[in-house]
Amino acid sequence: MIHEIAPHRYDNAFLQSAPGEGDAALYYEKDTILLCQEGKGWRIPQFSDLTLEAAEGAERLFSIDGQGFYLLSRLPQALPGRELILQKVRLLRELAPWVGFAGVTGWQLGRWEGQHRYCGACGAPMRASQRERALVCTKCGCREYPRINPAVIVAVRDGEDLLMIRSQLSTTGRYHLLSGYVEVGETLEQTVKREVMEEVGVRIKNIRYYANQPWSFSDTLMIGFTAELDGPRPPFHLQEEEISAAKWVARADIPARMDHASIGSEMIEAFREGRI
Repeated sequence: MIHEIAPHRYDNAFLQSAPGEGDAALYYEKDTILLCQEGKGWRIPQFSDLTLEAAEGAERLFSIDGQGFYLLSRLPQALPGRELILQKVRLLRELAPWVGFAGVTGWQLGRWEGQHRYCGACGAPMRASQRERALVCTKCGCREYPRINPAVIVAVRDGEDLLMIRSQLSTTGRYHLLSGYVEVGETLEQTVKREVMEEVGVRIKNIRYYANQPWSFSDTLMIGFTAELDGPRPPFHLQEEEISAAKWVARADIPARMDHASIGSEMIEAFREGRI
């Protein structure tokens, strides 16, 4: 999964410091990230690739193996011989896992800051806290922390078959696992039951925790569960505004997955290999 970057070590301790030449510079515009082309590949630029002005106002976000990652608020200029190009953030999934994780985590924090320039309570400008990762209203003191949305994803099995659905928003036609956001007042297990019933009309039992994953592409903490069909198979009753199709897929018919960035792909592969 994208956050599993060992032996590299991620440290999100809140520190305020100026960047060094070997530190990484993160710059985003909407759903793009500024990358440095190196041969046929891509990497996150370092401050040694940029003119000195890039370090002005750079905000330290976190470090990986001691290398700082800093957020830039304006488009930096490259030194002669360096080529910087804005690329879609989804390209990060094709880079080394620790690089992709760093890039998408920085994007999440950058989006959060951009969406909270003004206080939601009184409308006054927000400023960065000097003691923690938070934004503080300059007038009423309202404090905002990075947004994290809890969501569940569940692998429902019936013997050797796995329940899979296709989203109405799918552009690839691929089937995946059921998922949904936690509502106010719900436990995680209640969310699992509700989502499966709402989306396909299936009752489940034996809900068990599997694993969790920070998914910065959508500011989400994904919590994975396994479950079993409760009773005989009913006909599907699809939540048609979200689900276009659902089916039970035999373990032997599930193809091996090349993309292991998401917890959903990991769980499907675990079922295929008999680990679920």
